[in-house]
Amino acid sequence: MMHAWVLPMLIVLSGSAVATGQVFSGSPCGAAALLLAFLALASVNSPLIFPRSIGAQEAQRRSLVDGRPVVFWRPGCKYCIRLRIRLGRSARKLHWVTIWSDPAGAAAVRAVNDGNETVPTVVVAGQPHTNPHPEWVRERARARRPRNPAAPRGRGR
Repeated sequence: MMHAWVLPMLIVLSGSAVATGQVFSGSPCGAAALLLAFLALASVNSPLIFPRSIGAQEAQRRSLVDGRPVVFWRPGCKYCIRLRIRLGRSARKLHWVTIWSDPAGAAAVRAVNDGNETVPTVVVAGQPHTNPHPEWVRERARARRPRNPAAPRGRGR
């Protein structure tokens, strides 16, 4: 879990250094604005915004069971951030795989994007879609497969 905080912490430290330079050069208002911008950037790259990532194999296994899409992403990607923010609460229904920390996920993305690590790549029912529209992804997250009718539905009476 600590690895997920490395990029946001580096962004905050960089922002603090830049803001300190602005304060010493006599621009405290500029320093405050820059620090706020760096904090916003760090927050959208933090685990607070993105759901916890899992491995590609586990995500694909879970997707087969529950029908939820798998999203391959990487920290710092503006298109991934856009997708996550536009999905809102629906993002928690998806299986997220960070390609920077999962070699199998990176390989899966390269396999469907002509050798490029183009993200976000969303896999729905085994079909990859590169940088799809967030509304389309939201609809796929809602349209999960029905449960197996043979599976138990709850407590028997």
